[in-house]
Amino acid sequence: MSPELHRGLDSWSLPIPVTIVLIVVALVYLRGWYQLRNSLPDVLPAWRLGAFMAGLFSLWAAVGSPVAVLDHQLLTLHMVQHLLLMTVAAPLILMGIALRPLPRCPPVHWIGRIVTHPVFCWLASTAAVIGWHIPALFALGMRSEGWHAIEHASFLAAGLLFWWPVIQPWPSLANWPRWGIPLYLFLAALPCDALSAFLTFCNRVVYPHYLSTHRLFDISPLGDQECAGALMWVWVTFAYLAPATVVTMQMLSPHKRASKLEVA
Repeated sequence: MSPELHRGLDSWSLPIPVTIVLIVVALVYLRGWYQLRNSLPDVLPAWRLGAFMAGLFSLWAAVGSPVAVLDHQLLTLHMVQHLLLMTVAAPLILMGIALRPLPRCPPVHWIGRIVTHPVFCWLASTAAVIGWHIPALFALGMRSEGWHAIEHASFLAAGLLFWWPVIQPWPSLANWPRWGIPLYLFLAALPCDALSAFLTFCNRVVYPHYLSTHRLFDISPLGDQECAGALMWVWVTFAYLAPATVVTMQMLSPHKRASKLEVA
């Protein structure tokens, strides 16, 4: 183990407040899941419980594990944090939750329809990804623990919004055609691909913070940035285009086509 990695791991301590909050959320969810399970066994299968708990663990891994300390030494690990929050924790949490119906209040329904519309979700997620990778905002998050926490929260919130139209948590109903989801995912991958390509091929260190940190694994700042860009490129491509392929195959399956013909 390199001395820099050893010092980084020694500086890590279990974040008690974050861990306690996530444990409480897990216990509250588990209690509610068992209560609803008795009355709605077909709506809340065991895989939803597993998905939600895995989402909480992914959230903890991003903000509470040693990755949260070493992200100041490696941009690649900083990128891992963002990807865990947006493409792992957020969709797993949405897959596990069951929503209560909104109050019968027109303004509430109107706001809900806006913030869960694919256009709004796409804009919010893209703004979070691009915005926090602007060097000035990135440096702000590196200098301040408070802004770093806001950065993490915004990535998680953007991830929840982004995956909402794709997963459609029960019992909410989509107000847009299902064929739009593959297009939505494809368009969402484009700004991420552009950003990752820039980080990989720009041939200069974009974030000065990593020029002055202790190096881990004998990787140069530019090599670290290229690795982070490549990781984002590959990860996002699979995370977005894999579900797009699944949705497309579902829409083109003979069973789906037969059901539409029967309805017609």
